[in-house]
Amino acid sequence: MSKAKSVILSLAVMALWGSLFPAVKLGYRAFQIDTGSVADVLMFAAMRFTVCGFLVSLFCLFRRKKAPVPKAPALLKIVLVGLFAVVLHYACTYIGLTTTDSSKTALIKQAGSLIYVCFAFLFFKDEKFSIWKIAGALIGFAGIVAINWSGNRVTFRIGDLLILAASVCTVISGVLSRYAVRDASPLWVTGISQLSGGLILLIVALLMGGALPKPTPGGILIFTYICAASVTGYTLWYYILKSTELSKLYIIKFAEPLFACLFGALLLSENILKWQYAAAFILISLGIILGHLETKKAAADKSSAADPE
Repeated sequence: MSKAKSVILSLAVMALWGSLFPAVKLGYRAFQIDTGSVADVLMFAAMRFTVCGFLVSLFCLFRRKKAPVPKAPALLKIVLVGLFAVVLHYACTYIGLTTTDSSKTALIKQAGSLIYVCFAFLFFKDEKFSIWKIAGALIGFAGIVAINWSGNRVTFRIGDLLILAASVCTVISGVLSRYAVRDASPLWVTGISQLSGGLILLIVALLMGGALPKPTPGGILIFTYICAASVTGYTLWYYILKSTELSKLYIIKFAEPLFACLFGALLLSENILKWQYAAAFILISLGIILGHLETKKAAADKSSAADPE
């Protein structure tokens, strides 16, 4: 995959994921979900991922000649992806949000990405140490700080530890996904990981006393978009993972909160006419550019690998 195509598709994924923040809020309103109840919120997330995973897995079964069903070792990796990307990630996020400010979530959830970019070369052989990637990650993270800057300081609370744990879960799921897509179709990874993660969340939510959302016409429409954006976003992400360094993708992931702010303005009439957002856009864009620069040695290595003669 060319560098330009990888960046464009990755930004498209960030736009889809960013749009889900206000879309989920609209879903809470449409289904009249009590956001103060962790069980009810987890139930909504469980329904989202169970439905998405079931539909994608069903689609894959019909086209299993082109995309064979993953074998046991690959299946285990995909289920682990679901455990970290869906179950642990969302459980830590939603419980953490009950004791911390939601405005700080975007900042803390990028900490894991920053750490991974700095130490990516320890996980994969094709992840070369690059000062440009570290610089890009630091500048991109500064963009997230800019979004959350208020009153000359950024505050942290106890619940932030759970949000940080969610960030670490995202990174672990990213590493597991990189291995999973080597042995299975991105669609299978999306379907099985979301179905398994959604079912576990469903059981947890039921045990906690969570109530099933009451369907409404508007709610069904919003839920349909949430499912479509989730399936498309995750499938594209796993597809890009097959040929792109995860560290570069995590630098681009800093754009996700920025898209969340933009869609929040469009869908929820939130105010984004602030200097923080302009600064964040500049810093995140600069971080992505720096993260994709290569040293002369790295470029020479790739050239020699492509043309051994």
